[in-house]
Amino acid sequence: MPSFLINTAVDTQLKNEFDAYRREGRAHPFQEEFQIDAKPAPHDLLNQWRENFEGVIYFDPETQMTISGAIDDLWINSAGEYIVVDYKATAKDAPVTELDDGWHNTYRKQMEIYQWLLRKNNLTVSDTGYFVYCTGRANQETFDKKIEFDVHVIPYTGNDSWVGQTISDIKKCLESDVIPQSGSNCEYCMWFNARTELETQGTHSPASETPASGTKSKLPRKKTIKLAKTKTKPAQPSLL
Repeated sequence: MPSFLINTAVDTQLKNEFDAYRREGRAHPFQEEFQIDAKPAPHDLLNQWRENFEGVIYFDPETQMTISGAIDDLWINSAGEYIVVDYKATAKDAPVTELDDGWHNTYRKQMEIYQWLLRKNNLTVSDTGYFVYCTGRANQETFDKKIEFDVHVIPYTGNDSWVGQTISDIKKCLESDVIPQSGSNCEYCMWFNARTELETQGTHSPASETPASGTKSKLPRKKTIKLAKTKTKPAQPSLL
């Protein structure tokens, strides 16, 4: 899907601002406002770890797969633990102050994968990560060439114990001769099933050219998984 360039601009502005405090070795005002024992962490690989389709990389010898994911920021606390930070941006009537929607579970998993990747790169990582959540005020009286944001820094205590087994399951799925059943909440599966139904009804060309769920697959096998950050719209609201 196309990226949301305004959200990407917010992301870039946050990175630039935190980088300024990183160079000075000082805590950012958000960290002071929310009483967080942390400051932006200097690291030689941070710019690489932020790059989409590069990110934090780990080659898993057991599955022979490469896993990567692009983080937004890295903080460090007084105990020397690195902290994973993810930026989010949206526009709502009320600011987002907690991860209380069901689909926010995808954000939690995202955080845990980043924590797992950094640990695999030999960093001491805090279980607690933070979401810097920027909510644009959509109901201001005047535009005046600017959008104002309410910003909340939301803590989340992650648990990455599920990641290793999931990667093994992904490998088994990729190497299987049978395509798994469609997921009920997968937008790609819903599109595929709707297309197949139309073709079966004769609206378009026959669907026999594409294998259905539970059939033998002739698709090439891949052994690289990319978990890099993309600024795209999830199924529900418009978020970074």
